[in-house]
Formats: sequence, structure tokens, C-alpha cells
Amino acid sequence: MTAYALAHLRPVPPLDDGVFTYLERIQGTLDPFGGRFLVHGADAEVVEGPFEGAVVVIEFPDLDRARAWYASDAYQEILPLRTENIPGEAILVQGASPDHDAAALGRRMRALQAG
Repeated sequence: MTAYALAHLRPVPPLDDGVFTYLERIQGTLDPFGGRFLVHGADAEVVEGPFEGAVVVIEFPDLDRARAWYASDAYQEILPLRTENIPGEAILVQGASPDHDAAALGRRMRALQAG
């Protein structure tokens, strides 16, 4: 099932040269794992709550490949170029199945909470 790497980053100009090196090299770390950017560098339209920074969304064929990419020597080599220069958070998450039904999930959660 499709999985995603999500990052909420808050870059502070001027950007360190290492950030540019990171950007120049990241695609090469994604390719062996089938990773591709879905959101990268786009302005966010904030519709609820406070939000500063940028969102990055990378799609992978499955969670195992997302984990393998993040743990790979190639990515770990460049990761400090971002983490030491841009504060933020990153997560890996499995996507919903094509037949996901939020209403059914809500009913199950309601029943579980009711005991």
C-alpha cells in the first residue's frame, strides 16, 4: 500500500550552501526506492490555525521502501545537510487503502469508545 514521507520545514534565510547540496542530491536517494515528490517547494494556503514553513510530501510504493530509503546510506549521508540547517519534523506514514471508508471508521471508533 502506498506510503508517504511528510516533512514540515521552517527554513530561515539565508540558506546554508549545504541545503542546496541536499536538494541537488536527494532525488538520487529516492530513485532506488521508487520515491517521488508530490509536494515540494509549493506555497501552502493556510485555512486553519497557525502555520509557518513549508510542506514536503514524498510518495513511495509501500512503507517498507519508505523506511529503507530513510535508513539508506545514501540518504543518511545527506540528511545532516538539512537537519543541521532547517528546523522541522519528518514522519513516515502508510496511506489509506483505496476502499477506505471514513464513515465506517467513525462508527467503529464511536462503538469502541462507548464500550
